[in-house]
Amino acid sequence: MAGETASRSYTSAAVGLLVRSWNVFHGRTYPETRSVRLEQMIRLVTHDAPDVVALQEVPLWALRRLERWSGMTAVFAATKLPMLGRLAGPLHRLDARHIRSALTGQANAILLRHALVVDESPEIVELNPGDRREKRVCQFVRVDRDGEQLVVANLHATADDVKAAEADLARACDALIGAGPAVVCGDFNVPGRGLPGFSPPIPGIDQILVRGLELERGPERWPEERRRSDGVLLSDHPPVEAVVE
Repeated sequence: MAGETASRSYTSAAVGLLVRSWNVFHGRTYPETRSVRLEQMIRLVTHDAPDVVALQEVPLWALRRLERWSGMTAVFAATKLPMLGRLAGPLHRLDARHIRSALTGQANAILLRHALVVDESPEIVELNPGDRREKRVCQFVRVDRDGEQLVVANLHATADDVKAAEADLARACDALIGAGPAVVCGDFNVPGRGLPGFSPPIPGIDQILVRGLELERGPERWPEERRRSDGVLLSDHPPVEAVVE
């Protein structure tokens, strides 16, 4: 239907923890257009009540809207401040092709089903201290699932530099030492790269890895049809999802 993403239901019948990760590309489409589809993206990736959604490349102007769009609890970690200040949102929504992240700022965000939240103030670990390029972080949130605590981590590693991205991932892994059961989501920016002690990675740069937990399904990338709208794709990355026992 014009103006809408296909309405086919993908609701999971599993009793496990439904986890998704998506680099939302600042709400842009692929191929790029001038329009911002971020609200549509957030509503799409949360419409069937997942438990956890990890997001990367969220423009700062959208952070306070995530809970309204998703119906979930949002925790976030800014990685780049907006040069345009309060003008960033209106200008970005007018012309997403030319108003880029240097002007709008960006953040990582974790959306959580309300019953899972234990601590809404995530721990934030800087992954590339001293690097003059864009700040990269991993955010950690401890959640409770039926009396069992686990850590959910969300990261976005350095782009266009495999050595730097691998160093980012190593720092994130070090920060999780002794943390117990964990789910790590994010854009690793190194194809097929995993983390020691975690479940195997899938092909590509977008991952969901677990430690001390079992995977009931996935991780797997969404097929393009799930994010196609008006002849374009929502984001240049597919969402990845898994069900964790």
